[in-house]
Amino acid sequence: MLDRRDTLPPDEIALIEALPVRPVTFGPDEEIVREGSRPTESCLVANGFAVRNQAIREGKRQITAIHVPGDFVDLHSLLLKVMDHSVSALGSCDVVFIRHKDLLTAMGGSPHLTRMLWLSTTIDASIQRTWITCLGRRSAKQHLAHIICELYVRLEIVGLASDQKFAIPLTQAAMGDVLGLSVVHVNRTLQELRAKDLVIWKDRRIVILDFQRLALLADFDTTYLNLFHEPR
Repeated sequence: MLDRRDTLPPDEIALIEALPVRPVTFGPDEEIVREGSRPTESCLVANGFAVRNQAIREGKRQITAIHVPGDFVDLHSLLLKVMDHSVSALGSCDVVFIRHKDLLTAMGGSPHLTRMLWLSTTIDASIQRTWITCLGRRSAKQHLAHIICELYVRLEIVGLASDQKFAIPLTQAAMGDVLGLSVVHVNRTLQELRAKDLVIWKDRRIVILDFQRLALLADFDTTYLNLFHEPR
């Protein structure tokens, strides 16, 4: 994903390719990183999806991020030593773990690579700000429309969405954990979008019937995703 936002010279590509990795496959809902742990590695999603979430005392959770292939999930653990949230697999998920000491060595040899990894965390923060705005100031219908638009754009970039269609192992219950809504409310909101000929969600496959109208409803603007390819 780094090379989608700036050109990586051959020496930086070589640094990345030389990083030792530990590949692991996680099953649906399996914990990848535990809240309260002190990681010595950061992980990148190679295939599948992962979610960042925080549990509350009543046994419920709030999903605070959805990660797609190519995303560094917990690069921030390089500096924030204790995890204040968990990371779980959404369906089957392949990740690669990279030791912090190896990442720091690579960064020490390349200021530009350091900036690119920093950019990755700042984009995470940008997405987080937008999610907070959606959660606090958009209606359920607008919020759901916004999440669907975002997922389509992010998945299209990595070749997992096209023709306004994509598959994701996200249940309506999990979407409720994203939106802060009950399953009943999520289902009702989906039916409203379908009645407006905007979205069909069936068997964990989402079809956007009219992206322009859906984006207009959501007030969706891709600026926060920072999709520009430019010098960093």
